[in-house]
Amino acid sequence: MSKKIEELTQLLQPVVESCDFQLWGVEFFQQGRHSVLRVFIDTDREAGVGIDDCSSISHQISGVMDVEDPIAGEYTLEVSSPGWDRGLFHPDQYAAYVGEEMNIRLTAPLQGRRRFKGAMQRCTETTVTLLVDGIEFDIPFVSIDKANIVPTF
Repeated sequence: MSKKIEELTQLLQPVVESCDFQLWGVEFFQQGRHSVLRVFIDTDREAGVGIDDCSSISHQISGVMDVEDPIAGEYTLEVSSPGWDRGLFHPDQYAAYVGEEMNIRLTAPLQGRRRFKGAMQRCTETTVTLLVDGIEFDIPFVSIDKANIVPTF
């Protein structure tokens, strides 16, 4: 996790939790003079995360961002639920999805490849194991650039 993402997570987590939601993850993309800050929120409520929830939390986050000013220049703030293709941001999020199909993109190649799609077999504190075409791959969390659950409809 980049230092900027860590800083933003520490700043935003109390804001999201004070609204009775969980901060699922943060993405930050610098695009020239204009950047994008994506904040993913989740809840244990049966109704899930709605548009009004995202709007309310966006308003709360905007207030904190205006005061703290952690991002230089212009940026767009997007607040949403993790969605059907739920991204996984922290190692502790993986355990709930053992057995699920997932896509993983690495920061550097592992055994000659950077992209993996397969069923998660298990996870430890340091690795996730995927079964891809009958072969198990132990993937260190520190090597994962992006991971998403493959939705089943």
